[in-house]
Amino acid sequence: MKPKILIVDDESAIRFGFSKYLTRAGYDVHEASCLAEARDAVIFQRFDAILLDLNLPDGNGLDWIETLRKSQPDVALVIITGYGDIPVAVEAMRRGADNFLTKPVNMADLEMFLRKSLELGNLRRKHFIYQRLNKKSEPYFGESEKIKKVIELANLASKSDTPIVLLGETGTGKGYLARFIHDNSQRHNGTYVELNCSSLRGELLASELFGHAKGAFTTAIQDKQGLIEVADGGTLFLDEISDMDIAVQAQFLKVIEEKQYRRLGEVKVRKSDFRLICASNKNLLEEMKGGRFRKDLFYRINVFPINIPPLRERVEDIPGLVYHLLNIIGYAKNNISEEVMKMLQEYPWPGNIRELKNVLERAAILAGNEPLSIEHFPGLEVSEEEMKSMQTNGITNLQEIEENQIKAALQKYDGDTLKASKALGISRSTLYRKLKKILKEEK
Repeated sequence: MKPKILIVDDESAIRFGFSKYLTRAGYDVHEASCLAEARDAVIFQRFDAILLDLNLPDGNGLDWIETLRKSQPDVALVIITGYGDIPVAVEAMRRGADNFLTKPVNMADLEMFLRKSLELGNLRRKHFIYQRLNKKSEPYFGESEKIKKVIELANLASKSDTPIVLLGETGTGKGYLARFIHDNSQRHNGTYVELNCSSLRGELLASELFGHAKGAFTTAIQDKQGLIEVADGGTLFLDEISDMDIAVQAQFLKVIEEKQYRRLGEVKVRKSDFRLICASNKNLLEEMKGGRFRKDLFYRINVFPINIPPLRERVEDIPGLVYHLLNIIGYAKNNISEEVMKMLQEYPWPGNIRELKNVLERAAILAGNEPLSIEHFPGLEVSEEEMKSMQTNGITNLQEIEENQIKAALQKYDGDTLKASKALGISRSTLYRKLKKILKEEK
């Protein structure tokens, strides 16, 4: 892909000369004649480098550098200035510019400086990615009495090796809480291993848990460690354990009781000292009564259950969560209007914190460098009448919430399914499938 360059200069002849030379050199060149055009350009596009003249009709480019660095910290920035403005150019570099050139500019020098600045930008980008991947953010769950009780139980649970079951709707943060318990336990230096039991079935799930010997089944071309073995000395977190196959449940029960297991296709008995945390978005008692979950396994793991309340039952936590999630996302504008916050607190959040995070990410992308407003949350507005219709005996009807979001998005974008699907965060084919279902039910 060609490096994307933005030339900001009020002299059309200079822009033309730079553009012609850099286009031939293999760059994707864009132009802006003033600061206002430059600001608009960086909102809607991501540039690899910016050539910035300091003296512009609507202001001094020097004043824009710090703002630009905050929104695009890894962009390569080269200042173009007159010979007499060298002290100003040095000040520009102090504020965040990478290099400066004086007019008249030698094109060979321009390309060399640009290439070096791009290399510096790439190094910065890698550094930011490394920092982001290795940044350990402080956990935040909320300040409500309900969530404080959950954290109190989690802290108690972290002090022992007792099996824990985390119960709650999808997206309430069960995995996040499991990691919190591990990080605050005496096993925090051990390995934290996570497995979603709904993603695998039968032999594949057993192989992932217990491991297998070469030749144990058709595709077993070499020995493989199981996650139980990997979790030795640490924590094994089994998400959606209610979806674990009955046959695997029986095998796993023996592991919990004896801390011993065998790889598939192997007679050797192995040991693993792990701490077990399970999670489910289903009622395990009902699953057990329905014959879908073994009684003996239920009573073995249900030693210390912790119920995480859905977000709609603790709306007082939403403001804190909004600011926390926006900080994680990296959204610079952290001022949320009362109107937006009121809308976020009135929405029932069927997908809980996971949905809130997704909605905020989409809103931040739509907002660019502007403060968040109602228009950045398409499909989220829920009227009082809709709220009443979405309640059945005090329980939120998730299907109706979804239907209302889809209808609102289509109305906002005048039936444009492509824009609506992007705003809703789903594919166009998924939107068509859901629309077909809605129309069928309305007939």
